[in-house]
Amino acid sequence: MNAMRDVAAEAQPVRLKFEIGARTLLAVRRSLVRVPLTLAEARRGAVPALPPLDRAADGYSVTSLPEDRMAALAAAAGGMLPFVRQRYTRYHLDFVGGFDAWLAGLSSNARQGLKRKAKRIAGASGGQLDVRRFRTAEELAAFHSEARAISATTYQERLLGSGLPNGAEFLEVMRALAAADQVRAWLLYIAGEPAAYLYCPIQGETVIYAHVGHDPRFNDWSPGAVLQLEAMQDLFGEGRFAAFDFTEGEGQHKRQFATGGVACVDLLLLRPTLGNRAVMAALGGFNGAVAVVKRAVQGAGLSGFAKRLRRG
Repeated sequence: MNAMRDVAAEAQPVRLKFEIGARTLLAVRRSLVRVPLTLAEARRGAVPALPPLDRAADGYSVTSLPEDRMAALAAAAGGMLPFVRQRYTRYHLDFVGGFDAWLAGLSSNARQGLKRKAKRIAGASGGQLDVRRFRTAEELAAFHSEARAISATTYQERLLGSGLPNGAEFLEVMRALAAADQVRAWLLYIAGEPAAYLYCPIQGETVIYAHVGHDPRFNDWSPGAVLQLEAMQDLFGEGRFAAFDFTEGEGQHKRQFATGGVACVDLLLLRPTLGNRAVMAALGGFNGAVAVVKRAVQGAGLSGFAKRLRRG
């Protein structure tokens, strides 16, 4: 375990959300120091060092902590109150053995489904998939314009505020990554219309699944899965990467494409104040009630309807 750092890290305002699916009903603000683990740290079961807290900070938000390291981190944090925000598998794909070997490792149903979807999209685009690749600063400027138009239509941006960023800071970072050859991006078109995008910065030998989205008009075409497959083929072909990091959170496509994963939690460690205890009790009760309702909905066979309702 690493020793704690001597310099207090800067806390950021974080909204602790009471949410059902993508809909936020209420949010409580807390000032938290974010402590993210990289894929490499999660895979080796690291317990992160916690920097000293400023007096105004309410605690820490630790993301991608291996679930079996939770007790060790809580003990290292002393009297802080632990609260699990979410549990998930942090999936990854290792670029070992080549694209064909990786593809052969997918289930036959997955391979046939992807082939069928790609064939359908190609048929609507003159017989071939229309996938465009972006790497240089000039290319990425054109990518960003098209991808932003797609992102604006997605529920991720409308409800979660997690679409492709549009600020000057993001564009500056994107140009710097392009200059260092540390970013890849793709667009998929269907019948000449931009349908899906994927934006992946690169850290060392790891490709990061940073921003992705598709126009909801093409929901039935599964453009995101088809584009992901094309991206994987390109990345295997370069022969310079070790892993693809699907980052935090679950998803069918992540499970389908991954070669492995680490059981992780996003963990809050809050100061033991009365206010923080009340927030944790309220969040825990709310999340428990949502889980009960979710199981009831699934048992009644209404999952599809509930998903559409949550996304609007």
